[in-house]
Amino acid sequence: MAEAGLAELETLPGGARAALEAVLMVIDEPATSEELAAGLNVTVAVVEDLLQDLQREYSGYTVKAPDVDAVGFAVASSAPRGFELRNVAGGWRIYSRSDFADIVGRFVLEGQTTRLTQAALETLAVIAYRQPVSRARVSAIRGVNVDSVVRTLTQRGLIEDSGNDPESGAVLYRTTSYFLERMGIGSVAELPQLSPHLPGLEGIDEYYDASRM
Repeated sequence: MAEAGLAELETLPGGARAALEAVLMVIDEPATSEELAAGLNVTVAVVEDLLQDLQREYSGYTVKAPDVDAVGFAVASSAPRGFELRNVAGGWRIYSRSDFADIVGRFVLEGQTTRLTQAALETLAVIAYRQPVSRARVSAIRGVNVDSVVRTLTQRGLIEDSGNDPESGAVLYRTTSYFLERMGIGSVAELPQLSPHLPGLEGIDEYYDASRM
């Protein structure tokens, strides 16, 4: 099965290596080699080799023969990326490189005064009307990954952790008092009703009758 999974991944652009990279870009907490291998349907050994390869590349190193010195260590062949792959607490995840902590911190703090993007506004609206709601549910409604947007909304103080879903254990989010303040309302019950803006249900019986024909 693992061999079949690897063969399938190799048909994609960039192969298994790119597939692993795509997964690492969207996870919001460190994932173990076993979890990554299961998700990609390949062996743990394959995943660990790919992780080491990506880690070296992000740091500006390769393992190509011309780049290996006499001692056997890879030498820098390209500039390091602004991000790095770390193995933290038994799991792997991509982080911004610590050298740029001041720059990233300044960007995040100064970004507090910028206007929300369309994606952020749409995500905030879903959370406001469906709260408490998990990121997975919001992603399903919007049809895109919302991890980075949720982090932005949390940093802005517009949403907050509302506990965990009793069944899945996923973190649930709700709007904050600051959100209410910015909206100029006293509670979420005062949010505009959506029903007047939804398509009418007139003729729905006819629609179902037609679908049976």
